[in-house]
Amino acid sequence: MQLEFFPSRSLTFYLARLFVTRIFAVLIMLVLVLQVLDLLGESGDILAHQGNGQMQLLYYVTLRAPQLVARFLPYSVLLATIITLATLNQNSEVISMKAAGLSAHQVLAPLILTALVISGFSFAFNERVVTRATATLDAWAAVDYGPIPKATGPKANLYLADGRDLLLAQSLTGEGNALTLNGVTFYRRDANDMIVEQLRADRATFMNPGWKLDRPVRFDVVNTTTSRLAFATVAPGITPAKIYISKVDADSQDIFTLAGSINAVHEAGRRTTALDAAWWHKLSGPLSSALMPLLGAVAAFGLARSGALLIRAVIGMSLGFAYFVFDNAALAMGNFGGYPPFIAAWAPFLLFALIGETVLIRTEE
Repeated sequence: MQLEFFPSRSLTFYLARLFVTRIFAVLIMLVLVLQVLDLLGESGDILAHQGNGQMQLLYYVTLRAPQLVARFLPYSVLLATIITLATLNQNSEVISMKAAGLSAHQVLAPLILTALVISGFSFAFNERVVTRATATLDAWAAVDYGPIPKATGPKANLYLADGRDLLLAQSLTGEGNALTLNGVTFYRRDANDMIVEQLRADRATFMNPGWKLDRPVRFDVVNTTTSRLAFATVAPGITPAKIYISKVDADSQDIFTLAGSINAVHEAGRRTTALDAAWWHKLSGPLSSALMPLLGAVAAFGLARSGALLIRAVIGMSLGFAYFVFDNAALAMGNFGGYPPFIAAWAPFLLFALIGETVLIRTEE
């Protein structure tokens, strides 16, 4: 019995190489298939804007592909684990390793180490690439895939209330008092919360107080008449600071920017439970890749000729997909305040780490 946690150098590199090649093969296959399906659904909206063509479709792919990679990398690690270990088991290589004195954990050690490296890569990729692609894609979709307004930090789909009145904007550009709203719709409501007036404008600028709509189209609900105004000032209770803290998208901000946004929202006296859970999940999410070899390890142990290899592979897949279901459910509960943010982000990981370890010990033959 070897006392080292890792097997020999040659065997470690052999298992790691097999694992990495299968991870990227499965990931490329998943991303290609899902990207084609996603592009089929969005291509009509992209090409509907005048002037859009093949280059805009390719641009959409460059923005959407990082999101697909980030989302399905843990699935790829799970499937690659099962494929790698089932193949080794089928070829009696696992039996040879155990006959040489290796324990189950030593057989899995190269895969777990490789998955930890993949988790680190996933975290860096999410922070540096996915967040920027998400912010740009959201801003582009908000303007119906037309020209994206130049901005230091575009936000999309703004929805704010000023008392009973509502202010909606497709996107916003600029910062501070120089903030500009694009694609603005303002609804004025009476004491019974019935809409009595609608104003639409291409842009609105902050007047401190209120927002000046440039040449808005006014619709009077009571008289059912439409008119064009030179300008109109609305929503005096909405400030740029209120807009900033009301539209914090965790998916489009890196972990440090999100921490600053959470502090700003907290200082404003607003609830930050959902943002706190998202912050913790930026750490636990990428680390889920390191959990997949443990959950899929059941496919490695047990005699292939016993006919139970397929059943073991299905059990490994079931454990992996059950983790993703529980992870999403816990995160949703954290967003609604049912769980503390830290528990919502980390409880599924710790729970399934214990389950995977228990299954590995109980099923090793």
